[in-house]
Amino acid sequence: MSRTVVRGGLVITAAEEMHADVLIEGGRIVAVASSGTQEWTADRVIDASGKYVIPGGVDVHTHIEMPFGGTISSDTFESATRAAAWGGTTSIIDFAIQSVGQSLREGLDLWHAKADAQCAIDYGFHMILSDVNASTLREMDGLVSEGVTSFKLFTAYPGVFYSDDGQILRAMQRAADNGGLIMMHAENGIAIDVLVRQALERGETAPRYHGEVRRALLEAEATHRTIQLARVAGAPLYVVHVAAQEAVAELTAARDLGLPVFGETCPQYLYLSTDNLAEPDFEGAKYVCSTPLRPRDHQTALWRALRTDDLQVVSTDHCPFCFAGQKELGRDDFSKIPNGLPGVENRMDLLHQAVVDGHLTRRRWIEIACATPARMFGLYGKKGTIAPGADADVVVYDPTAEQVISAATHHMNVDYSAYEGKRVTGRVETVLSRGELVIDQRKFTGRAGHGQYMPRATCQYLH
Repeated sequence: MSRTVVRGGLVITAAEEMHADVLIEGGRIVAVASSGTQEWTADRVIDASGKYVIPGGVDVHTHIEMPFGGTISSDTFESATRAAAWGGTTSIIDFAIQSVGQSLREGLDLWHAKADAQCAIDYGFHMILSDVNASTLREMDGLVSEGVTSFKLFTAYPGVFYSDDGQILRAMQRAADNGGLIMMHAENGIAIDVLVRQALERGETAPRYHGEVRRALLEAEATHRTIQLARVAGAPLYVVHVAAQEAVAELTAARDLGLPVFGETCPQYLYLSTDNLAEPDFEGAKYVCSTPLRPRDHQTALWRALRTDDLQVVSTDHCPFCFAGQKELGRDDFSKIPNGLPGVENRMDLLHQAVVDGHLTRRRWIEIACATPARMFGLYGKKGTIAPGADADVVVYDPTAEQVISAATHHMNVDYSAYEGKRVTGRVETVLSRGELVIDQRKFTGRAGHGQYMPRATCQYLH
């Protein structure tokens, strides 16, 4: 059994920072000790002097090989997980989709088939419920028992993913019984569709109108409504990709009442804005995602909520579509632009930049990117920390290296970067996944099929 020592780095977890050596054996962390206090022998010694040693990132919101708007997101499980590793992320949770008329099992089996033996890092699945009925409600119990413990519903996209309030309530009641966590895409899709039609009738077809019709108040309204439904059902609620300050206020109010309500945001809402959607020559299409980018003044509320723990997680909602041939489907009609943007490779670096900029502490960086997402979705102890017994998902991170984010150098299978030309300080140097080198001194040494499927426990904030 091979032994690895990561020596001399500043080990940062959500709980503490210490100059320490990390001993790895059999794919697990077996010991952490103050630097220089232990004379461990090992087959491999990784010198982390002057570097951070952090847990691998846990990205709990990706959409890989996802059919949407007449096309399919451009990353494969192989390319997306390789890119994730390059960015210091060692676990992802993707969304398996139940299509209307289908069983949950059929949807889950399809996603297993896509991912099996393709992933460079460990992966799990949430289940999207598109068709809530007596049969699929029964199926939820079985999925929880086999480690698919979270279910996503939509108040958006009528005719595709939309569930009405009665369906949402019934799914929440089921989750209250079986321990599952309901994830909510909270936007009032019925009202948005009216505004979309009215905008197109006025000849407003450019990408910027995507942001204008998907009003912040309609995000806040759906957030408020689903919080109240969760209260009626006695169920916890996790609201995905929170973008609007008015929606943050709804989450904050619920949490002030002590309710088990959680929220996630994404780097695009922290760094990009409606200014990007308004870029000329259809360039704004690159930034079409839902919830949409908001005016820049919403960012203050998001950063504050991340500091006060009113938002707990930063995920990517990685859902890439190439500009050429995919985003262009909506050149004459913003409502036909596939919704989503690439980001799985950039999250850890963008959040480290937030540390550099003074928005977050180093421990909070690890908390929102590694520890809390792992706890939220039943992986903590194995993932999200550096401690004896945890999987050896370890990143050696150079906090002083500078880089420029660009499509020319990223590893995601998409022809543009949402952060093209952005300078950031901090870069991944070496990545271990369960003790195996995946990135070695900025060289990819991983392989498709190393990544294992992760059955998950229920939300660790609820027991």
